[in-house]
Amino acid sequence: MSGNPDARHAARIAAVQALYQMELAGGGAEETLAEFSEHRFGEFDVAPDEDFFAAILRGVPQHQEEIDRSIAGSLAANWSLSRIDSILRAILRCGLFELVARRDVPAKSVIDEYVAVSRAFFGADEPGFVNGVLDTLAKKKRAKEFGLPTPDDELDF
Repeated sequence: MSGNPDARHAARIAAVQALYQMELAGGGAEETLAEFSEHRFGEFDVAPDEDFFAAILRGVPQHQEEIDRSIAGSLAANWSLSRIDSILRAILRCGLFELVARRDVPAKSVIDEYVAVSRAFFGADEPGFVNGVLDTLAKKKRAKEFGLPTPDDELDF
């Protein structure tokens, strides 16, 4: 299931925006999904892939505890997940969800996509940070794609 790459890229940006909004405003996935479908998708140059968007938007909160634990475990010892900018948290959560739950998308493509998404929001060091964290997580969660031995926690959810 490949889908339109531009529509999927737009869906990823929309998912990051939606998760950021959910974290700040406390809304649920279904109400945020409806709001974006009805009002926000028209703001994009390319219509987001709504099914792909919905899968991410529903999946991240459903598995957020496992996602956050995995992300926190990949950070430097002096960093905590709560210390990371909320948009960066949303980017990392979406990226890790896709690495684990969307095996139809190659790991390197997931990493490249979320680095590109981070460039839509940030211009400094953040894209490199996203690349480093997602690369570390991808090598754990999809070790076989990198020719590495499979660790015990390759699939968390």
